[in-house]
Amino acid sequence: MKLPLYRPDPANTTRYLFFTGKGGVGKTSLSCATALKLAESGKRVLLVSTDPASNLDEVLETTLTNQPKPIAGVAGLHALNINPVEAAAAYRERLIGPMRGLLPEGALRSMEEQLSGSCTVEIAAFDEFSGLIGNPETTKEYDHIIFDTAPTGHTLRLMSLAKAWDQFLDNNTSGTSCLGPLAGLEKQRAIYEGTVKILADATATTLVLVSRPQLAALNEAGRTSGELRALGVGNQCLVINGMFETKCPEDVTSQAMQRRGLAALESAKDFIGSLPSFIVPLRPINILGLGGLRVLLDGDGEAACAPKLAIEWTPPDMESLEALVADIERQGSGVVMTMGKGGVGKTTVAAAIAVMLARRGHAVHLSTTDPAAHVAQTLAGQVGGLTLSKIDPAAETAAYQAEVLQAQGAQMDAAGRALLEEDLRSPCTEEIAVFRAFAREVGNGTDRFVVLDTAPTGHTLLLLDASEAYNRELQRQSRSTQPEAVMRLLERLRDPAFTRILLVTLPEATPVHEAAALQEDLRRAHIEPFAWVINQSLLNSGSCDPLLQRREEAEHRYLREVVEKHSARTAWLPWQAEEPTGPDALARLAASNLLTSSSL
Repeated sequence: MKLPLYRPDPANTTRYLFFTGKGGVGKTSLSCATALKLAESGKRVLLVSTDPASNLDEVLETTLTNQPKPIAGVAGLHALNINPVEAAAAYRERLIGPMRGLLPEGALRSMEEQLSGSCTVEIAAFDEFSGLIGNPETTKEYDHIIFDTAPTGHTLRLMSLAKAWDQFLDNNTSGTSCLGPLAGLEKQRAIYEGTVKILADATATTLVLVSRPQLAALNEAGRTSGELRALGVGNQCLVINGMFETKCPEDVTSQAMQRRGLAALESAKDFIGSLPSFIVPLRPINILGLGGLRVLLDGDGEAACAPKLAIEWTPPDMESLEALVADIERQGSGVVMTMGKGGVGKTTVAAAIAVMLARRGHAVHLSTTDPAAHVAQTLAGQVGGLTLSKIDPAAETAAYQAEVLQAQGAQMDAAGRALLEEDLRSPCTEEIAVFRAFAREVGNGTDRFVVLDTAPTGHTLLLLDASEAYNRELQRQSRSTQPEAVMRLLERLRDPAFTRILLVTLPEATPVHEAAALQEDLRRAHIEPFAWVINQSLLNSGSCDPLLQRREEAEHRYLREVVEKHSARTAWLPWQAEEPTGPDALARLAASNLLTSSSL
């Protein structure tokens, strides 16, 4: 299948571009490279990250805020991060500020507490997102607004909120919501309506689906395409990032990498052929800074940017994943959580741990909090003692709504019940329901092993940070005693004998630094990670392909950084010639040891 190279054309590019896809496929790099290309053609460009765990700063090598900041060395290019926490603080002040001096302090404190939950964080971030699209005045000085979005599940949620809040405002009769008085939302009504209209306008908006030449990433891109079309976002194209063609035909590793990519494209050929599709070749360097971004799309200066091959290099001490499992199982039960940037292999690592624990005779439950999870496809088979589930937002929301109505509805008159039903139709209710499900899964670790494959970093952090805020919101909405799992969630997450968190990363700059930032956030919450797992390493691959040799050389600094700076304990997993799916392949991956990796 021969596809053209991705080359954004300033003459034919819509004003709004959204880059989305599975975690780790290169959305940030491609959105930044596209913004750079358009700006260097003379366009005025605003680049916006909607990812709660944005690494736009690192790629652009510029410290960003929630206000447009010029990028040094590129005339016409500005960038900003939508920070959910800062957005929520500004949103609260916008609602409460005019009432200071008019209402008693007690009433103001009550309002502030009501507006401190994750519902407010979500709507505030969405509010800023909508303002950049639905309010023409805010971005009138720019020719293009490019959005680097969070991984797929979060992006779909963000875009669906435009319709969800619009419909909620249409149907609400009480004038209140989980966010308090709806006046603050009603003022934004025209902007929300404008956002819906622009997202559906093919002359104004293009959705760029980013994938890797991997079947899971292409399958997710296909599902996302369908869901976005259902939301009215139909102008789409596909960019397959990291296509590899070996220059060393006798090399086993490079041949396997090329073969895997071509096989994935062949399996997804119907989807690829259904929309404009392009490729970006695999590059030998980490895409950081303006020079790296130019290399990504043009390939210019690859030799100058590529690291020099070392004559000898001694890797730091790292162990197998199996060694970590041996320590984990000594407790007999508990929770194991895999965390990290999207695309680093959290699902694979979680499935490998679950398989090994089950094969050692333990009762194990494998679950996921990721809206775009692929746990069942990765496991691809049954293992005695191992059960599998996925937190389904729709099912959890329906169950939670029914529970609240049953608990309170019998004591209410018709008008009261109608108000309660209206409150439960708020888009925020889904977030509450998913949080309760997360707490329930953690609580199940009291008598078995629960292995949780979590959503990408930003989504997971919002989930963890929300525990106390959600509890306040649950008290407000349900007015009843909360389940033990919710009340004890923070206690269990902070107990190193109950919860073991594994930070999964690739041996590359952005995944390592994002995991390090996540580790600091967890420590501030008094949660200490158990270990790090470095996945898909080319170390000791023995490849003779020059591009892969340079990529292996680039790993060295990040392997050392993890072991010597960030982690008290580090497991290492090699790049696999065949994708590790199925119990046997997962068990072999977990047993991989650095000393024998070159023979695998």
